[in-house]
Amino acid sequence: MTIIISANLNGIRSAAKKGFFPWMQSTGADFICVQELKAQEADMSPEFLQPEGYHGAFHYAEKKGYSGTGVYSKQKPDAVQIGFGSPEFDAEGRYVRCDFGNLTVISVYCPSGSSSPERQEAKFRFMDVFLPHLAALKAEGREVVICGDWNIAHKEADLKNWKSNQKNSGFLPEERAWMTRVFDELGWVDAYRRLYPDTTSECYTWWSNRGQAWANNVGWRIDYQVATPGIGATVQAASIYKEERFSDHSPLIIQYQP
Repeated sequence: MTIIISANLNGIRSAAKKGFFPWMQSTGADFICVQELKAQEADMSPEFLQPEGYHGAFHYAEKKGYSGTGVYSKQKPDAVQIGFGSPEFDAEGRYVRCDFGNLTVISVYCPSGSSSPERQEAKFRFMDVFLPHLAALKAEGREVVICGDWNIAHKEADLKNWKSNQKNSGFLPEERAWMTRVFDELGWVDAYRRLYPDTTSECYTWWSNRGQAWANNVGWRIDYQVATPGIGATVQAASIYKEERFSDHSPLIIQYQP
């Protein structure tokens, strides 16, 4: 059995103060993909770089206190790739790939477009360059799991207030159509939805800090594990950990039986 976790930390230092690392180690997970480190290498303590029992690989944004991704693994990777070949987005620290035998585990942090029209345009540019990358990745013939904050709710079941969000970043028709292409055209598997195709309120992974979103479970499912069909077919269990709050996101935990 292989346990993989995806967690947007909204700041690794903040999440650490809230107990993320003891929890992470208690899960016994084989791989933990983290996003939104909001840290540079100089900010990373030994605990952050190499928690007991784990190796760490990281992609830091050039801009301080921004973005950043990482992969923790029990096993030392055979190879690590930082960035996916896009100068604009590699500067933002959005992609870490680790290879282990025939398995590849990737942590990705897709841009959000909610802060401004300029960032939405950047998000569309990311989608334009990332789709062919996903096609090339799948064509390698390896088993791949891409974990991360994709910043898109794919379908109506993936967010509480879908009707009022149809013109908002994260649920725009173009974004949703792009996710459909990832799954239906390129053939990637939405690992959580393979096990739970219809769940609504239980599927959310992110809640706005505004209002009473967390208390009222007004959430969005924007954190995914996207897998190649082989390993995607072996999903045994999937859950979203909500007992503790390390961030405005909750960790997505999926067990595979490759």
